[in-house]
Amino acid sequence: MSVQLNNKQINISSIILAGGKGTRLFPLTLFHSKPAICFGGRYRLIDIPISNSLNSNIRNIYVLGQYLTTELQHHLSHTYQFDNFFPGSLDVLTPEELPSGEKVWYNGTADAIRKNLTKIYKAPFDYFLILSGDQLYNINFYDMLSFAIKKNADLTIATLPVCEAEAKRMGILKIDKDNLITDFIEKPQDKKILSQYKVKTNIKKKPYLGSMGIYIFKRRVLSKLLSEKGDDFGKDLIPIQIKKGITAAFLYDGYWEDIGTVESFYNANIALTEKFSGLKTYDEKNPIYTRTNHLPGTKIKNTILSNSIICEGSIIEAKSVTNSIVGLRSVIKKGTVIAESILLGNNYYHRPKNQNLPSKFEIGKNCLIKKAIIDEHVFIGNNVKLVNKDKKDFYNSKKVHVRDGIIILNRGVFIPDNFTF
Repeated sequence: MSVQLNNKQINISSIILAGGKGTRLFPLTLFHSKPAICFGGRYRLIDIPISNSLNSNIRNIYVLGQYLTTELQHHLSHTYQFDNFFPGSLDVLTPEELPSGEKVWYNGTADAIRKNLTKIYKAPFDYFLILSGDQLYNINFYDMLSFAIKKNADLTIATLPVCEAEAKRMGILKIDKDNLITDFIEKPQDKKILSQYKVKTNIKKKPYLGSMGIYIFKRRVLSKLLSEKGDDFGKDLIPIQIKKGITAAFLYDGYWEDIGTVESFYNANIALTEKFSGLKTYDEKNPIYTRTNHLPGTKIKNTILSNSIICEGSIIEAKSVTNSIVGLRSVIKKGTVIAESILLGNNYYHRPKNQNLPSKFEIGKNCLIKKAIIDEHVFIGNNVKLVNKDKKDFYNSKKVHVRDGIIILNRGVFIPDNFTF
């Protein structure tokens, strides 16, 4: 799609990397690809990079998937539909068997684009915006593109101030007075090496500049860089590009979260219930798009609600819901207390035919659920307590998992009456 910039038409496309297994998000990724996981009760993680692209008038989007893509493709095809009045395209590219018999498989972020370059380069885009399918932010990419063109940068990397603990999990860089990148290192663990990358930022407790994994490449530069050896941008190719051409750092100081663990997923959801915190979803000029659900308003009866989000189509008779997110079509019976929990919601009220799921999806009477993530299509009986009474940090069983002290019930789990954990 063309973006008007300084009286020039700039053709730019988004490429969203959505193929990772998300092993650190297990067990949530047992049945879902990470970008397809429900967020905020009604969105999917993939909606965030797509919405930021659309809000920046970038309407030609490629999504590169690999792991459990059926649910992801179903969501995208039913959500993002372009036509003559709203032109654009969204193509999902997945591994395939070639006529030669070779079976394509993506070995990393850069390799995924490399193996789809012929398809992507059929359109005459001048720039490519590369995004991750599992990050949260509100960015106007028009500003980032303007900066890239002003600097005549071959590659522009979005960066933000981070603390030492975060720096060890990210690509860290040095810049000069013109915001051009002079050095880059991926996930440094040695404190002596890390100290060499300290820079002056607006936040004293965050003296490092971390790569957000958001890149804008010139067309010719991307194809040339992908001819180099290496399958990952941060680990292999970004250091090569810094030595070869003009690489600029776009400085961002807003909200950003990489959903890499169960704890980060949980915290990012809970942040939505807090005032002026987390991802901005109440901005009518820059909405977060998702699938339209023709659902009735939520029905609430004799329930105390505090600091919570209750999504459409829910039927709530609970005693109280506090600091929680209740997803679409959730049903909670009388006397139940929900606290500091995330209910991902349901696609149906009752089990569709020929599906191995509980006959109905609800939380029964007089239950106590605290600090839990309840995946879709779960049945919880009466008088159930999910409170992590033994204060486990890590635990696995057929019915219950624990990560970072957070209880997780997987998709389709049946919890009988009087169950306690």
